Amino acid sequence: MNDLLDRLLAGLVRLVFAALRLLGPDAASALGGFVARSLGPLTRNHRHAMDNLRLAFPGKTEAEHRAIARAAWDNLGRTACEYPHLGALFDFDAARGAGDRIEASPETLERFAAIRAAGKPILVFAAHLANWELPAVAAHRMGQAAAILYRTPNNRRIAADIIAMREPIMGRLIPAGIAAPIRLAEALEEGLAVGMLIDQRFGRGPRVPFFGRPVAANPFLARLARRYDVPVYGLRAVRLAGARFRLELTEPIALPRDAAGRVEIEAATAELNRIIEGWVRENPGQWLWMHRRWRE
Repeated sequence: MNDLLDRLLAGLVRLVFAALRLLGPDAASALGGFVARSLGPLTRNHRHAMDNLRLAFPGKTEAEHRAIARAAWDNLGRTACEYPHLGALFDFDAARGAGDRIEASPETLERFAAIRAAGKPILVFAAHLANWELPAVAAHRMGQAAAILYRTPNNRRIAADIIAMREPIMGRLIPAGIAAPIRLAEALEEGLAVGMLIDQRFGRGPRVPFFGRPVAANPFLARLARRYDVPVYGLRAVRLAGARFRLELTEPIALPRDAAGRVEIEAATAELNRIIEGWVRENPGQWLWMHRRWRE
């Protein structure tokens, strides 16, 4: 019975993706935004978003909280419906330094070029902001061989379809799980860039400040930085309008170190979360407020 349900669900997802492909990226993005901002506020997750916003922005009014939540639903719906179009969305033309949908500053382009020329392993962190799949696509298209940590869907057929869509445009995909640390370490040893999203709750992680309150944070990237002593960068997409984005790659992050000169894991994890908090404050309507980030 479970297998039959998995088959039916996978078939439905394929039909939805096929329909979204027919719509094209702009119409698919607009449709996703409309549906999510219309239906999202009716769900239980909207209550989580509003609770999170009250914790993060106690000085804002309830109307301001609602406006941010509505924008966050719009962004989530757009991101979901842009999924079949990720390859087309990243239309960056290196020759002219821009694309119709993607732009990047000269500083970001220079950093990508320097990383590519060095050919050495690096660590890259991102967050659930704007279309959070685009940073992985960007790194791959900019010529950086990469390995990306991702969370596998429970439905193995959907998981297989997603891998088939993502690997050609992102590079090596490493599923989160017991073998992930070994595979990510191997990727670094091969000289690849290792990327991951680090802004969700991690129950076994250290508690670090986030919007002035302690949260359980993922220390895995800081642990890899301590073990391999490689540069750490932040990479994000900022949604400009509709299905247009700006890419921003930070300078190498100077992580806190102990007296022996090794990366201090808890302090480094706190520093990475401080940077992500700054990103969220810049564009609060583009973050995934529905996630229970402050859950004990």
